[in-house]
Amino acid sequence: MHHELALINTIAAALGLALVLGFVAARLRLPALVGYLAAGIVIGPFTPGFVADAALAAQLAEIGVMLLMFGVGLHFSLDDLLQVKRVAVPGAVVQMAAATAMGAAMASAWGWDLGAALVFGISLSVASTVVLLKALEAKGAVDTVNGRIAVGWLVVEDLAMVLVLVLLPALAPMLRGGGGAGIDAELWLTLARTLLAVAAFVALMLVLGRRLFPWLLWQVARTGSRELFTLCVVAAAVTIAFGSARLFGVSFALGAFFAGMVLRESEFSHRAAEESLPLRDAFAVLFFVSVGMLFDPRVMVERPLQVLAVVAVIVVGKSLAAGALVLLLRYPLNTALTVSASLAQIGEFSFILAALGVSLQLLPPEGQSLIVAGALISIALNPLTFSCTSPFERWILARSALARRLAQRDDPLAELPAHTEARYLARQVVLVGHGRVGRRIALALREAGTACVVVDANRERVEELRAQGLPAVSGDAAEPAVLIQAHIAQAALLLIAVPDALGVRRMIETARTLNPQVQVAVRSHNADEANRLAAEGGARVFLGEEELAQSMLRHALATMQAIPTMTRPRGG
Repeated sequence: MHHELALINTIAAALGLALVLGFVAARLRLPALVGYLAAGIVIGPFTPGFVADAALAAQLAEIGVMLLMFGVGLHFSLDDLLQVKRVAVPGAVVQMAAATAMGAAMASAWGWDLGAALVFGISLSVASTVVLLKALEAKGAVDTVNGRIAVGWLVVEDLAMVLVLVLLPALAPMLRGGGGAGIDAELWLTLARTLLAVAAFVALMLVLGRRLFPWLLWQVARTGSRELFTLCVVAAAVTIAFGSARLFGVSFALGAFFAGMVLRESEFSHRAAEESLPLRDAFAVLFFVSVGMLFDPRVMVERPLQVLAVVAVIVVGKSLAAGALVLLLRYPLNTALTVSASLAQIGEFSFILAALGVSLQLLPPEGQSLIVAGALISIALNPLTFSCTSPFERWILARSALARRLAQRDDPLAELPAHTEARYLARQVVLVGHGRVGRRIALALREAGTACVVVDANRERVEELRAQGLPAVSGDAAEPAVLIQAHIAQAALLLIAVPDALGVRRMIETARTLNPQVQVAVRSHNADEANRLAAEGGARVFLGEEELAQSMLRHALATMQAIPTMTRPRGG
């Protein structure tokens, strides 16, 4: 291969083969990620035929890591995490500890040292946010309470992994087997310097970045050039990641993550996410291809039992631990099964950590191959795992009294308290959803002195409302039992403030069955769906764009009427 063509050959081979194998994987109803990894295996040094330049692929992968982590930061919402913090934070921490212990114990049984076992165990403990979101989107479950819990769980794992990536280089000398008081003192000094550098970087980003970055984006946006705006976003992500590594000694991944978090604070965050997505996706493909190039297929033949053990920890051990934790936290069986299926795979962070472990001489190369093999198999099995949750739930509910009790948890938030005032139980408004729209409606009703019972799938929101002395019920309003608990049979009005078209139909059917006289008002973002709901459900539907246009028109007419008639200029 001519040196001057190495970059072109590597990119062309990686993207071309990734397209073909990704398409094949999609046709087989597998995640396209499996095809990208397979493309890397085909052009890697461990298979015959064309071999791409591994060094160039690794550098392209670094850009892929930056843009991947930039995307994670861009979509990271502290508010979303706080909504499910009571299950996601303790669940993710304990589950990661349990999975790390399982993986490390298995590696120790193979004769690996402490550093290798620890890196290996942590690599198996964290699931792929990319794979999870694809699976939830396929089921239409991203905005459900179970979907939010699963995503929040993985956000906590991502944050924990960012911390691991920062601390691992400082801990590497000790994990490689160094000992002695002098080394311990040096280690603590190194850790302190690392944490101080990270703290300085985070403080700089939160204080200066929040002001400088949005201002810069605004200046570029004023030019009206889409190309310059996209270039500004990508340049900021890569520059911040590179600068953080050079100036503060933190990883590219952490720098890019905080670049995304800072950009999220800007009013241009949605536009930045949309316009940088194609480039992020392209380099993410190169990242997964480069990971596939590190995989030695001989591990499947030479170490089949070890591969099976790795897959068992990922798909079975980690899922059982997560499901048990969700049940212990008093969430229903359905939530436990969804979270278990969500965690039955590993992905991008596992690859990043494995590559770092190898570069620090902590993880042996066969460990990286075992991790990639486990990822390939678990990602391929994940759609099947998700599709089996509902049949398995029905099967176990039919055969186990314990499962039926777990599915019908005695949740104190699922019914109104016995001391609820009588005015909330007759001719009241039942408000479904206490998000950005519902919160404003509830506040206005309260100020008007109108009795209102809130129904929300988020337990934390319900607890906050009850702490304020307001009646609220936790659960999915599409389930008849939830609306019954909100006393829909005596309600005067049902307000549905959640953008969930499928669930809305069931809510209206339940309300009409129990209370034929109830009035219904629905929020919608789709004109066709709004017309169908109005025709079939007899509901008053508020279409977002139409209501916005009407409000702006009323303001425009009022403004024009308030302006005095101008006299005609002279000489006109």
